[in-house]
This record gives sequence, structure tokens and C-alpha cells, in this order.
Amino acid sequence: MKLVELIPNFSDGRNKVVIDLLEKDVKSVPDAKLLDSEMDYDHNRSVITVVCPIDNVIDLAFNMIKTAGENIDMNVQTGFHPRFGATDIMPLVPLEDTSMEECIELSQELGKKVGKELGIPVFMYAYSAKTPERKNLENIRNKKFQIEELRSAIGTGNYIPDYGPEVIGRAGATIIGARDFLIAYNIYLNTDDIKIGRKIASAIRARDGGFACVKSLAFKMPEKNIVQISMNIVNYRKNPVYRIFEAVKTEAKGFGVYPVRSEFIGMVPQEALVDSFNHYLMSGIKNKNVLDYAPGKI
Repeated sequence: MKLVELIPNFSDGRNKVVIDLLEKDVKSVPDAKLLDSEMDYDHNRSVITVVCPIDNVIDLAFNMIKTAGENIDMNVQTGFHPRFGATDIMPLVPLEDTSMEECIELSQELGKKVGKELGIPVFMYAYSAKTPERKNLENIRNKKFQIEELRSAIGTGNYIPDYGPEVIGRAGATIIGARDFLIAYNIYLNTDDIKIGRKIASAIRARDGGFACVKSLAFKMPEKNIVQISMNIVNYRKNPVYRIFEAVKTEAKGFGVYPVRSEFIGMVPQEALVDSFNHYLMSGIKNKNVLDYAPGKI
């Protein structure tokens, strides 16, 4: 069976009723499997991970975007994480025998449908980008350019949607695209000094000369009095998790602080965990040696 992984990011991490409705969308699709659902109060953002048969991808993704748009009002939404809309991003990742080309085609069809039937502006990114500069998500939406800036810029310069109207409604805009698998990974530091966090995030991210496959930002978590280094690892084989953790730990030590914990958001390849296990325990264990590992099982 050809499968696609959907990892939509929604701009609501506080209202469980909304997330329940989105999970209900998943459960209503034959053979679709809800793998993970995580809510983040501070970022006011939720990430849902789904595996879906290729024939049902467009219907499921469309329904989730529709549900989010009907239940999340971007006119009043606030949160730490950069965002464009109720469904901020809708990535499609090929699994099993599905090709990247098939995911690109699906994403374009989905973008057209969302723009036309829901009236939501759609920006295509990653492998689905129609222009080179939009391949990188940060060139579309970032910490300095979010929905507030998009409201006045949409329809001008680099902010003409690929599909849908050139106007922002209560659902905001949506970013859709086919991409490779990535790991969302956060490290928390025992400091509330955001300046330290920003220096560390800059030191490890590709854009500023750090790890080639790491994108990172720093956030101050006010209720916890700690700083979060938030990362996307776009190729965990080239930049293993343990190396990134050690780099952050070393950078933090220079400022007299240290990591207190780390977390993964969404699903993680077992290979990435085994690599870290082997590094710290100096072992040579392989996936096949893990009792609970079942090749091909989704």
C-alpha cells in the first residue's frame, strides 16, 4: 500500500476541543492512522502526525484544514511560534513505495482545492515550491514575518499566493508542500536569558554557519523561567541528534548554563534513537536487535 505521512501544524495548543475535532477527521478516513498528537500551550500550537493511504490524502488534509479554519480565529490567536494561519503548515512526506513526485502532485492538487473551495491563501514550499526562494520555509514565514505582516503585504512582491485569494480572513493563510522527513527537537536550558538562547541557536543553525541540516530558534518560556532551543533537523543521518545535543551543551557551558531536558515533537525514526544510544553507551546495537522493532510496521 502506498502511504503518505501528514504532519500538519495548527495554531492552537490550548483548546482540546479543537484538537479533538481534528483527530476526529483522521478517524473518519479509512485506513488512516493517528500516530501522534501534541499540544504546546506556550507556543499555542499543535502538531498531529498521521499516516494515510495515498488515495485518501487530499480528502483528509482538506478536511483538517477546513476544520481548523472554522474553529481557530487568527484575528485573536497569539503564541510564541511563528505562524501564518489556523493550519500553519501541511507537509506531505512520502512513505513506503510513494515517490516524492507523487507527493508534489498531491500537494499541488490540495493547494488548488484549499484556495478555491475554502478561500484560504496558499503558499507552496519545499519540493512543491513554484519559485526557488520559497523552497525554504523561513523565506516565506519566519519570526520577523508572520500573519500580522502578511495582512498588509499579501498580494505584493514575494507574497502573492500560489493559490487562493489575495486577502487574509479569520483562517489566515496556509503553507503546503512535499518534503523529506525531519525531526523536531527541543532542548531546554536552565536560564531565562533569551539573549543566551539566541546566541546558542545562531551558533548551531545552518544559516549562520552551524550544522548544515539544522534550523533553530530560541524562545523564552515565561511560566517555566527557562529558554527553549527549538530545532528542525532536516537530515538526521548527516547531523545526528547526539552531536547536536553535545554542541548545544558545549555552547551553553560557555555562558555558565546547561541543558535540563530535551524533547521530540511528533514521530522519530528508530535509527536516530539507536545512533544516540550507541554513541553514549559505546555499543553497536542495530535496529534488528531491538525487541520491539518490527520492520515495515506502521
